[in-house]
Amino acid sequence: MRREDLSDEDCGIAQSLGVLRDWWTFLIVRDVAGGATRFDALQSGLGISRRALSERLSGLVDDGVLDRIAYSQRPLRHEYVLTAKGEALLPVLVALQDWGARHVLGDGSVSAGITLGSAEAHRVGELVGQSVPPITLTGHDGIPVGLSSLGSWAVLFCMPGAWAPAAQGYSPGWGEIPGAAGCTVEAKAYAAAQAAFVERGVVVHGVSTQRPDQQAAFAEHAGLPYVLLSDEDLRLAGSLRLPTFRSGGVDRLKRCTLVLDPAGVVRAVQAPVTDPAASALEVLDLVDDLVVRAGARP
Repeated sequence: MRREDLSDEDCGIAQSLGVLRDWWTFLIVRDVAGGATRFDALQSGLGISRRALSERLSGLVDDGVLDRIAYSQRPLRHEYVLTAKGEALLPVLVALQDWGARHVLGDGSVSAGITLGSAEAHRVGELVGQSVPPITLTGHDGIPVGLSSLGSWAVLFCMPGAWAPAAQGYSPGWGEIPGAAGCTVEAKAYAAAQAAFVERGVVVHGVSTQRPDQQAAFAEHAGLPYVLLSDEDLRLAGSLRLPTFRSGGVDRLKRCTLVLDPAGVVRAVQAPVTDPAASALEVLDLVDDLVVRAGARP
């Protein structure tokens, strides 16, 4: 597919569109980020013609957005993964998704919660059965955590953000955003239930787009016995298309919870989270059902 020769050489928007070309290209990047890395999986999921997909994949490889990696020699087969340049597009996808959810599918209002029966709730629900792509997030203790290779059952509760009292983290009007309040309560609820999760062999992580140092200050203040993970680069949000909202110039995760099995496959979700104070015990019940069903406990 021929790249358009755009006359506005100094405009980053125009030059970016010269690389991304059309809406199919955005969807290809979206699906590769989500773990559909092979040609047949992309073609089946998108419903695009094989010729059109081949042209766009070749263009993205030529432009350095994707890498083509051989996974079979006989016959020769390739998969496509995002380069560092391609990963830098994830915040763009998150911004597009947030704009669409708010202004196209919604009424333009800002919310930190997920509404029951909404498109966002449906999208999070469809994550059940999906493998988490090989994403590594930094813990508040500075240690990287690979989400696709935890090796045990895990709970990831995503939240907008929580700060230590002395931190200037809450943006103006934070308390007026529906669903924003409750992160401290939710984090402490998981802390109170930590022993029960440990007894079941389940790792708990809170996830937000805060910086690790901000999370570390809050974890110390709240006395959290588990590690918070920073998605400040929106790798998890962009790859799994998690619902977000924007506050104070920063993209924040909406409140939802994912339960992962030892292979990194999403086995249950909690969305919406209607009561942050009770969410940990509700998820504990989900874990009990899943672990017993998997035969991991007598």
